[in-house]
Amino acid sequence: CGYISPFRSVTFCLSFCIPTLKSLFPGRRYGVWPYRVFRKLGISGPMPLPFVGNVLQMGTDILSFDRQCLDKYGDVWGVFEGRQPMLMVANPELVKAVMVKECYSSFTNRRNFVPEDGPLADGVAVVKDEKWKRIRSSLTPCFTSGRLKQNFVKKLERMNLDEPIDVRQFVAPYSMDVVASTSFSVDTDCINNPDDPVNVQAQKATNFNFWPVIIQTMIPFGGLLLKLLKFETLPRSNVDFFYDLIKRLRDQHKAGKLVRIQLRGLTEHEVLSQAFGFVLAGYETVSTTLCFLLYNLATNPDAMCTLQKEIDSNLQNNGSFSYEELSGLDYLDQVLCESMRFFSPTPRLDRECKKTIEIHGVTIPKGTLVAIPVSLLHMDPRFWSSPEIFRPERFSKENASELNPYAYMPFGLGPRNCVGMRFAVLVMKMVIVRLLQSYSLETCQDTLIPMQFNWQFQPIKPIKLKFVQRKQ
Repeated sequence: CGYISPFRSVTFCLSFCIPTLKSLFPGRRYGVWPYRVFRKLGISGPMPLPFVGNVLQMGTDILSFDRQCLDKYGDVWGVFEGRQPMLMVANPELVKAVMVKECYSSFTNRRNFVPEDGPLADGVAVVKDEKWKRIRSSLTPCFTSGRLKQNFVKKLERMNLDEPIDVRQFVAPYSMDVVASTSFSVDTDCINNPDDPVNVQAQKATNFNFWPVIIQTMIPFGGLLLKLLKFETLPRSNVDFFYDLIKRLRDQHKAGKLVRIQLRGLTEHEVLSQAFGFVLAGYETVSTTLCFLLYNLATNPDAMCTLQKEIDSNLQNNGSFSYEELSGLDYLDQVLCESMRFFSPTPRLDRECKKTIEIHGVTIPKGTLVAIPVSLLHMDPRFWSSPEIFRPERFSKENASELNPYAYMPFGLGPRNCVGMRFAVLVMKMVIVRLLQSYSLETCQDTLIPMQFNWQFQPIKPIKLKFVQRKQ
């Protein structure tokens, strides 16, 4: 009651902006001239609308929109986000070419939707070409397993287990503790104190303002307009909080009060961008993926029981365990992989084409955004047997030969995949092991079955589950 979805809000605002744009640019060509690019190349796709392209047609369910396009146009089709042409690719061979073979020559860079002078402008996710290579090589040594905490289950012991638990409110503080510890050398206690300023500010920082992105795709000089009007993708107060925190920690590092891996060869702003990026990517991605993982275990109790048996047989209950022991849990690997196939952490991937190139008979002009519908590929029956069924065994060593490596990419593919992938997987494994040693997961009347998403690929309502203490 009283809730307005983000997409409805955007739709309402677009209904206001379109007449405004028409008055600013009375000539029809301003709103439609980019739309000829795919027609000239013989690439089919849904008809775009002036200025907004296919944004409204995508609606609240982009996955269904992509599936309809795949059925109607085949493996390759063209759409428009505003006036930005976007070539959708759902062919594993084309995916391999874009993400791996031609990565350095033509598809090195991701789409950049952050302001040039913003807090994330030098982040590894958005920088380009040689600058990306330099920053990426500096970051790689930072993702080690040495600073993981093991006090995750303590929070459950103080919760009312008779009531369903909002899973995100449960796992997000743990994610923040891990990110703060590994990125900043700060030992926060968000698990036991959700009102910790770091946790509060991180939650606010992940509430992106999508208007700057929308305006840039709709208006030819949208970037300049945003700068003049001082539109912000991230709230300034959150940016200032983390910048001040990072600068204080940097001064403590210089004074020898903290020992931490140094990001050598990076400027001050580059270091700040990486640290702030760790908060947004690590906190949000790990939390969301863990929520879906717990949901999948609760809705597939047979898989959960099999996993608990593996954990009980190989690890001491509530005792310490090594990285090697954790890595040796084969079924845990399978469950995690299957959960990320079922609900991908990254529903879509994109790369900018920096020079015109022809791949497998498809011409991709310079400046075109190439997008890969990851969630669609993960559920495509051409590559997965009964994709709608949660079946971890499909990722077993015995079935490895049946998997197409270019139809599965929860953390991306190729040289520009997620730099924190191994660390994120390790964090999630630690959580699941500690949790399932003491508790079983069950659905309740508040659990949304089947899962439904909004336009941001987030559940339309919080995931709620019951945590039932196991008999020792």
